[in-house]
Amino acid sequence: MSSYPGLTAEEEKLLPTQADVRLYEERGWYLSEKLLSDAETDALTAASERYYAGQRDRRLPVEPDRWADWKPSDGDVQRNNDYVHYQDETIAGILRKPVIGAVAARLARTSSIRVFQATLIYKPPIAEERSNIVSWHFDKYFWPTCSSDRMLTAFIPFHDCGEVDGTITMVNGSHLWTERHGADRGSGAPEDVAREYLLRNDAERNGRAEVERVPVHIPRGHMTFHHCLLYHGSGPNRGTRPRRAISFHLQDEENAYRPHHLSDGRQQPYKHDRLVRTTPDGTPDYADPDFCPRLWPVAGA
Repeated sequence: MSSYPGLTAEEEKLLPTQADVRLYEERGWYLSEKLLSDAETDALTAASERYYAGQRDRRLPVEPDRWADWKPSDGDVQRNNDYVHYQDETIAGILRKPVIGAVAARLARTSSIRVFQATLIYKPPIAEERSNIVSWHFDKYFWPTCSSDRMLTAFIPFHDCGEVDGTITMVNGSHLWTERHGADRGSGAPEDVAREYLLRNDAERNGRAEVERVPVHIPRGHMTFHHCLLYHGSGPNRGTRPRRAISFHLQDEENAYRPHHLSDGRQQPYKHDRLVRTTPDGTPDYADPDFCPRLWPVAGA
């Protein structure tokens, strides 16, 4: 019998060891054991095709600002679709698998893990398609209204995923950098060029002469977890099949909304802020069970 309510004894063996947790804290990312069965990754693929064809089990009550919602009319570019954990029950059911939340909780050293966001991603097998390149970034830059620096992301491919497919590439140890920039959207340069410059500049400012980039080969059913301050990105899909994956953003127990203002004083919201319920003091509730359900510990287990 498992000592972790909600996990089987076999699933408990899949949790990161203390040595794994220390390595995660040192380099900022972790490659899991096989957490999803082949049947589950097949189900994710089938559900994604239904999603692209327009099927929704429920729709967002309002359309948030600046959300990704690829439609067939957008063409053969990289597809990004936010809130799949809310709109598709098959996908949601697999993402709620308790062992995923348990792994995240152990890595983040937190007692509870909640969903923050889930984005369905499809890179067409077109080597020259510029939208397939995901420029260097760290996730927390896009979450300025989040109070925690222990949030993390599970990158979940539906198949074996290697460098030829445009797998995720990590910049080892960059989550520990104390000097950092976000994307320079006003530079006039292509985004990948601008962010390459910023990555190198941040490395130098943190005393790093070299940037250690690690393209991670992820076997089917496995996934990576990376720290919210870790620089990462991905290259083009040079393979013969689409690269299918979910970027599953997760929040630790302590994360909550905090106001964030731009330099000119304007409030900068996150896309959640029009969707989630509000707390008694009127601020967005990032523990809303509809949009940010708890994954771990398992309720009632």
